[in-house]
Amino acid sequence: MNEIPVLIVGGGPTGLVLALWLTKLGVSVRIIDRAAEPGATSRALGVQARTLELYQQIGLADDVIDAGVKVAGINLWVRGRPAARVPLGHIGEGMSPYPYLLIYPQDEHERLLIEKLRALNVTVERPVELVRFEQSAAGVRATLKRPDGLEESCDAVYIAGCDGAHSIVRESLGIDFPGGTYDALFYVADVQATGPMTNEELHIALEKSDLLAVFPMKGGGRVRLIGTVNAPVGSDQRALTFDDVSEGIIDRLKLTIEKVNWFSTYRVHHRVAGNFARGRAYLLGDAAHIHSPGGAQGLNTGIGDAVTLAWKLAAVIRGDSSDRLLASYEPERIAFARRLVATTDRIFTIASKRGAIASRVRVDVVPVLLPLLFRINAMRRFLFRTVSQLVVAYHESELSAGIAGTVKGGDRLPWVRPSDGEVGDNFAALASVTWQVHVYGEPGSGLEEECTARRLPLHVFAWSPNAARAGLERGALYLVRPDGYVALASAGSTAVLLRKYFEDRRWLQMANK
Repeated sequence: MNEIPVLIVGGGPTGLVLALWLTKLGVSVRIIDRAAEPGATSRALGVQARTLELYQQIGLADDVIDAGVKVAGINLWVRGRPAARVPLGHIGEGMSPYPYLLIYPQDEHERLLIEKLRALNVTVERPVELVRFEQSAAGVRATLKRPDGLEESCDAVYIAGCDGAHSIVRESLGIDFPGGTYDALFYVADVQATGPMTNEELHIALEKSDLLAVFPMKGGGRVRLIGTVNAPVGSDQRALTFDDVSEGIIDRLKLTIEKVNWFSTYRVHHRVAGNFARGRAYLLGDAAHIHSPGGAQGLNTGIGDAVTLAWKLAAVIRGDSSDRLLASYEPERIAFARRLVATTDRIFTIASKRGAIASRVRVDVVPVLLPLLFRINAMRRFLFRTVSQLVVAYHESELSAGIAGTVKGGDRLPWVRPSDGEVGDNFAALASVTWQVHVYGEPGSGLEEECTARRLPLHVFAWSPNAARAGLERGALYLVRPDGYVALASAGSTAVLLRKYFEDRRWLQMANK
């Protein structure tokens, strides 16, 4: 009989990040996966700025950046010819310390996360399968099937379902997973190639009935292809090989394939679970929501789930807060998931829709319109903030209150670019992964004493034009959660306002005790 605070079911990126954050926060975990080996045919590629910011808090961002490729531009091709180029470069300059899109394949991403966990003496147990589990007021009792086929019992305080679209945790809870499946069949291939599309930029080829995206990866001439296959729903995918898709659009693009490292096909789904939590069980990542690959959001959204749940679980397990804190996980993450699935569904439908009008929009309108939009600074900033997930906010959460400047309770803490001569930025303080108070300018009377009494670190930053441009208000109080989101924003940085916030939420009184 094993006892553990958190049993994590699923060793993909979501489960691995949850395990990393919990371990960093001093919570023991057990993480299992029914697959004998980590995934080798993944299709998630984009790592967004918000994910890198969360990684920065636990010292992981630099390793991911070094292993990935920063995308300098998006090239659109129509009928085999270059039609437009949208420069990206540092598109998010001034908004994030990571103002770009990073390409880092999920399979390589997983291996890095596994290595980081192993360095913390945590190993993904494979192949270990969750058979069933039961909940009680005291915790969770799970039955696991070990590699030798024998079953064992595992007692945990909480169980986290990070076990994908066919989640046994979700099915065991009886939570519905409404949505649907798109008609289009896609393939993904990791190849060694030569040609104009191997210049370490992102290329998207548009044709009337075909779509191909070419993603750069580390290593000369190595790219990942994602394209459509003309096959009806329900057709047998097992017999398909790269030879079935290599003609046509690839040939017209003068892309010479020298070696196929691996090839796989898949269908795209759009679903959101009816609940993300029930009792002591939680759903994260693909177990909670799946959607089209448009905008490279899936992997990043799962990681956001993991970080949001991790610090709340840690606070409750350590006794720093009551379990009411955990009730905020579902409303915060399910609202974002529903908006995301609805948005990506509309975009994907337009991108993949058949018919003369849809084809004309793809090949005639998009290559003209997209570069024009990117020439507008406000539109460029809006698109970056949206795709990078910097706009993810929890305004309706019971943890969120107030407004100061343009920053509301529930917003991500704005990044303040260091002024000339300054060393470090305001995000450096977030590496402590604790509740903390930020003031940009002079703190109000009694605030330092109140923070000391509550064991809340107080970070006072010099007021600067960059702080003003970030939307912060001079001398205001910003109470920041462990995940870098603002809990309280108040124009007056007084001890009274901070005290009232915690008095209204007595179940948080033990934060940072």
